[in-house]
Order: sequence, then structure tokens, then C-alpha cells
Amino acid sequence: MSLLSSLNTGAAGLETNSIELEIIGDNIANANTVGFKASRAAFQEQLARTVIGQGPSQVGLGARLQTVQRIITQGALTTTSRATDVAIDGGGLFIVKGAGTQSTYYTRAGQFTFDKDGYLVNLQGLRVQGFSSNAQGVIQPAIGDLQVGTATSPPLATTTAVIKANLSSTALPPAVSPFAPGNAVATSNYVSSISVYDSLGAAHQVDTYFVRTVAGWDYHALTDGGGLTGGTAGTATEIANGTLTFGASGQLTAKTTAGGPFNPKGAVNPQAINWNFGTSTGAGGTGLDGITQFASPSSTSFLSQDGYPAGDLASLNIDKDGQLVGAFTNGRDRVIGQLAVANFQAEDTMERVGGNLYRSNLDSGPPNIGAPGTGPHGAVVAGTLEQSNVDMAGEFVRMIAAQRGFQANSKTLTTADQLLAELMTLKR
Repeated sequence: MSLLSSLNTGAAGLETNSIELEIIGDNIANANTVGFKASRAAFQEQLARTVIGQGPSQVGLGARLQTVQRIITQGALTTTSRATDVAIDGGGLFIVKGAGTQSTYYTRAGQFTFDKDGYLVNLQGLRVQGFSSNAQGVIQPAIGDLQVGTATSPPLATTTAVIKANLSSTALPPAVSPFAPGNAVATSNYVSSISVYDSLGAAHQVDTYFVRTVAGWDYHALTDGGGLTGGTAGTATEIANGTLTFGASGQLTAKTTAGGPFNPKGAVNPQAINWNFGTSTGAGGTGLDGITQFASPSSTSFLSQDGYPAGDLASLNIDKDGQLVGAFTNGRDRVIGQLAVANFQAEDTMERVGGNLYRSNLDSGPPNIGAPGTGPHGAVVAGTLEQSNVDMAGEFVRMIAAQRGFQANSKTLTTADQLLAELMTLKR
């Protein structure tokens, strides 16, 4: 009977509008959820039944849910000023994985932090996936957990020490001669000090004494023997010496190097250090880019060397390419990893698993994994989070429509009920 069918049709309408309200409620509840993507219900008509009449006479049997479609649009980016908060500007999702498991998930929520083992994780403790780097900061192709919180900067032994100074042309040879390491101050005219590093990152202060001679200048590089193999603490040991000659305009014309070797304790021995005093005219230079001999007082204008000690991670920055750049306590910066981004052909069909996480399935297709900012992969914006893409005004309009639809379908039920009640009175 058509009256009974109308009851089922009205019930189907109640159910579909209830589902619509449920989806709207979920969207509104997650209006402030980081990285949340709103959903909408897509309904379809029920299979119609054919009734007797001229032509194709069909009567519908109500509506039913066809699918819940996810709206994949960019949410607003909000600044947080936290270095490990990241958002994707464009397509793609971050990849996270459970420790010791093969379960891989995807998310737009970039609220990352470090766990006790130094791994970059999300707020649920899932490890963020990315590309690691070698000791030189070169990104490697294999993807895996990003253990960056324990990164260190290895030391680098000094190979070149640069001294730019002026040695006074009016200086006279010292009254006490010859130069003696145990009485260096009295047997020299001027000293310049610099710290160099061995292969273990240990610092060694080197005092370079300059001695005026009839032909020009001699130099003697001394360091404390306590840091040398076979040396004695408190006793100055010579690790390099040589001569410097100058022209009439104060330019360096020639340099000789001798002495040594420099054998730091427990480190690579011997350690060769080039004492760079500038390029002499005899070597094709101007003779004015390092040590000079002018009439002004002896003074040092510049000191530099290319070694450094070991360093621990002091801070972390993430650039638009997703590279994690560590700043270390030894003053060095190095790329220590790179975030990975995954794209899907049908991202809106991925399975929601809760906790701002998604899982791939047959409908979504396999992930296309790459570096941020390459191909279809969106760029990374550090210090920001992507907000929900829920449109509150639009949700309230849909809520009103669902409410009215529910009320109208309830009228179908009450009207059919009244007619059935009237039918029951016919037998009296």
C-alpha cells in the first residue's frame, strides 16, 4: 500500500537529514582543530518503484546517503612563532609513523616536537618521516624517522691560520738575543695570539712572536707543551717558525716557513697548519694583504682560522623546502634533515582514523612522496599552523536547511499516520 510506502519514504528523509546534521555538527565541533578538513554529505534517491499507468510511471522511495565527501581546500595559516610548528602551503600531507611499527599515517597538522630520544614527533608521539643528511649536510634519498634532537657538529682541525698585522718599521732588534721560547717576551718585539683546534676539537692557544732582525723579521709560533704529545705543561713549545722580509714601501716581499711539527696530544699527528701572513710580492701578490711593515706601531688587525670544536644542537629552524637547519654551540649551521610530503591522486577519499590522521586506501591510490616545494608537493611554512577550513556561516545555512528538511519529513510521517488511522475506522 502506498500509505505504508510513504511512511518508509518519510523515515528515509528523517535519516538522511539526521546524517546531514551529524556531519555539520562534526564540522562545527572541529572548527578550531588544526589541519581539519570539513566534510559534506552527498545524497541520492532510492530506487523507484513502477506503478500501473500510461508510460513509465515511477514513484521514488525516498533518499539515502551516497557518500561523505571531504573538502580538500587550504585552511588559513596562523603564526605561532614556534620553530617546530609547520604548515603546508599547497598540496600534500606530512607523514608520521608509529615507533617500531609499520603503520604509516598522514596529516595536515604540523604540531611537531621532540621526544626523549630526540626524534621529531607529533603530539601523539608518532615519528615524523623525512630525509636524513650526512655529516656534511647533504640530504640522503632514503626516507625514515628524523632523529634530529641529538644531532651534534663534529670538530674540524685547523689547517690555516690567518694573521694580518703591521710590524713597526722603526722597531729595533731586542736587547736580549737570540730568541728563547722560555724567555719569549724579552727576546721578541711583538706577539699575536690565536687559538687553533686539533682533530678532537681541543683548543690550543698559539702565541706568534715576531723578532726584528737586520734582514727583516723572524716569527716563532709557541704553544703550551701540556697539550702536545711528549710535551710538558707550562713549558712553551715551538711548533713553527720562519722569516719575513719587506720592501721599501712596507710590502711583504718574501716568506719562509720551518719548524714544528705540531703534535696535539691524542689527536692526529702531525697536524699541518699553514700560517697565512698574506701573499708576498715574490709569490705574485701585492704584499699588502697580510703582514706589512709601516712606521706605525705594531698591531694586529685581523685573526682567523678555519677549525672549530665539537658542538651540540642549540636551536632548529625549518625553511620553505622543509630542510631542518641546526644551529650548534660551536657557531656552525648544518642541514640535519628534511621533511617529506606525500601527495595522493584522490586525497579526499583517504580514510579518517582520528587524531587528525588519515590512512591511504585503494581509492586514494599510493603516495607520491617528495621534498616540499617540488612538483605537486606544497612548500613548508615554519612557525605557523594550518587552521580548519570549516566555513561557519556556510555550516549554519546547511544546518537550517537540514532542520527544515527533517521537520518536513516528519510531517510526511504524521500525515500518513493520520490517514492510516482514518482507514482503520472504515470497519466500524
